Amino acid sequence: MYQDSFHSAEDTTLLLQLSEGSKHAFDILYDKYWQQVYNAAYKRINKSEQAQDIAQDVFVQLWIRGNQSPIENLPAYLFVAARNSVFKHLEKEGKYSALPETAEQLEDPLDRADADLLHEEFLKAFNELVDALPAQQRIIFKMRFEEDLNSQQIADLLEISPKTVRNQLGKALSKLRSSLFLYFLLNMI
Repeated sequence: MYQDSFHSAEDTTLLLQLSEGSKHAFDILYDKYWQQVYNAAYKRINKSEQAQDIAQDVFVQLWIRGNQSPIENLPAYLFVAARNSVFKHLEKEGKYSALPETAEQLEDPLDRADADLLHEEFLKAFNELVDALPAQQRIIFKMRFEEDLNSQQIADLLEISPKTVRNQLGKALSKLRSSLFLYFLLNMI
């Protein structure tokens, strides 16, 4: 716990210096987090060169961001920025078309009831898919996304390696993505 607050305080100080134009602060943050940002991008696209480009873009945006609104949690900010950059990259390649994140984005004022029904059906289908996962994948998925535990915490609780946690989580996410994509296709026809 002390170490986490130390890193957070260190990040806060570095972000403040960065907002004042400190290249040295930027270099420290870059060295500290570049690999994590690269890994977040690489695990989604499995292409080293594109993952490097995305990581570079994320840090360029961090530099450009300057003294805009303060960042409360830098690792979370960088992870979300990497994820969003991956989606933009995939959109440009035509491999991803943005799906609405909420039922409200689907709605037409006259179709509110349909949107609510569609949202309920989607949640039901999603929960059924999660429940249909193999036991270990289901447990790990729920610990990660319902209890918000990280890979190391899950590994410690289940007495397995963090790598096994990541592998099982990857398999679960892959199954859910392909099943949900198929669900959308079948229900759009």
